[in-house]
Amino acid sequence: MSDSPKEEIKLKGIAASPGIAQAPAFIFLKREFDVPKYLLDPSAVDSELERFYGAMVETRRQIQEIRSDIAKNLGEDEARIFDAHLLVLEDVALIEETQKELRETRFNIEFCFHKVAQRYIAFFDNIDDEYLRERVNDIRDVTRRMLFNLLGHTDYGISRMSRMVAGRILVTKDLSPSDAAGLEAGTLKGIATDSGGMTSHTVIMARSLNVPAVVGLHKASEVIQEGDTLLIDGYEGIVIVNPSDDTLYQYGEFNLRKKNYLDQLQKEAVLPSVTLDGKTIPLLVNIEGVRDLEHVTSLTIDGVGLFRTEGVFLRDNQIVSEEAQFDEYRRVVDSLQPRITTFRTFDLGGDKMLPNGLISPREKNPFMGLRAIRYCLRFPDAFRNQLRAVLRASHYGPSKMMYPMISGVGEIIEANRILDEVKASLDQEGIPYDRNMPIGSMIEIPSAAATIDLISEHCSFVSIGTNDLIQYLLAVDRVNDMISDLYEPCHPAVLRTIAYIVEQAHKRGIKVSVCGEMAGDPIYASLLIGLGVDELSVAPSIVPTIKYLIRHISSSEVSKLAQKALRLSHPGDTFHLLKQFKIGVFKSLIDA
Repeated sequence: MSDSPKEEIKLKGIAASPGIAQAPAFIFLKREFDVPKYLLDPSAVDSELERFYGAMVETRRQIQEIRSDIAKNLGEDEARIFDAHLLVLEDVALIEETQKELRETRFNIEFCFHKVAQRYIAFFDNIDDEYLRERVNDIRDVTRRMLFNLLGHTDYGISRMSRMVAGRILVTKDLSPSDAAGLEAGTLKGIATDSGGMTSHTVIMARSLNVPAVVGLHKASEVIQEGDTLLIDGYEGIVIVNPSDDTLYQYGEFNLRKKNYLDQLQKEAVLPSVTLDGKTIPLLVNIEGVRDLEHVTSLTIDGVGLFRTEGVFLRDNQIVSEEAQFDEYRRVVDSLQPRITTFRTFDLGGDKMLPNGLISPREKNPFMGLRAIRYCLRFPDAFRNQLRAVLRASHYGPSKMMYPMISGVGEIIEANRILDEVKASLDQEGIPYDRNMPIGSMIEIPSAAATIDLISEHCSFVSIGTNDLIQYLLAVDRVNDMISDLYEPCHPAVLRTIAYIVEQAHKRGIKVSVCGEMAGDPIYASLLIGLGVDELSVAPSIVPTIKYLIRHISSSEVSKLAQKALRLSHPGDTFHLLKQFKIGVFKSLIDA
């Protein structure tokens, strides 16, 4: 028997979650099961339907339990994955077709449900859009769970194997949300899957667990054997099976440089966000609720530039009461003071749905439908409750509030009218609040950008939501892989629009912040400062990087950079210009 080392094999996939890890492989292949098929006695059809409804109730309970655990341990964004599962489970067409199949064929309910579900899966599998193809995994996951319950199986997925996976790299064909629900942060070393793309749930879960992940490896689960040592590179999308000593040395050097880089960033993260020529650029963070505070209160920042208040609603999966909102808002304001808290009134709709028809999932084009301020003005009672909660919380520390998805002056006037009514009711009740709390508007629709001069007359400040602004301005869905190359933050239309917003707002003495992804990207942050943006609001994890950037540029040089960028006609040329500038800023840090 040979003792020679195993041959090194390099597999290339898609970089899904950053990081590098070395650990033994844990191969997880889902247990397949046969779906029985048998003919029922006509008298047994009704009882078979009762079994079907019972399995649905149990499946719903399991999904809701998983959702609650994920929300508690990983956060609301990750938990929303399971909202899609609940929508699949409650799909009227799926239920009715299963019932019809049972009554027409009189085959057992497992077989009928499986047959109908497979038709749905085949349909979505053949869609060209990668994002929609990824959604077929929701149907597969729910179908599998339903069948497990119908067949009386108790073991489901990897959730029962979290201890076995600890300290290892998980290798599997695909990883559904239910599979991943039992995985714990701090134990798993990495994830490698055969299937998946950048829109897959695996990516979301891996980033939440803070582990490196590579997806789309095709045959990794066949090539990799139990006990193989793996080196996973989540930066480049590479998995190395049985890495050689030379390979391990090279990656060890890389990790050391990366650690030194991060250590240097942390040293400056506690210093003021002031440019080399003495200009202060307030740096704030984006949060979704009180659970984010542990990552925020220790940061040297100027406050919260975007409190996504819909997170409170989505976490409870319903329109929550005034008191529940007030309790959450007060705790955030009180913890942050004397730093500012900027509330954005709830931005529900689009991809942020609530059950029971409160926010309809049936709109043909939900991103242009009844969402955000449109919903608030359509259903003012829910809006009033939130305004009361925000105003009451403002008594406990510096606060601001802004309206999302404003398309014109009329919406701001109507929203402020309702706000004045709420203030009057609080005065009548003797409830204290900050009477001078600044009121602002999000600028994320082209019509709002074009009428910024009019909108500024009714606001104390504005905040640019670059994510939506770019999508609406360029008519590009950035999660659609077929056209994702057209989502260009460097497009001349985007740069000119941002420049126009800043110019017109400043003419009227209005400050401009940016809370979209551009603010948290060091390639674009310099450009935004150069265009005259007053404040940046970013994810808490990116604060050290943006803080370093601000402290190693001068306002005069980035102003010249922005003017040069505005003169370029091709997004690729602009991106190259900005990237080279960013490399220059961070060069000394990287070299060190």
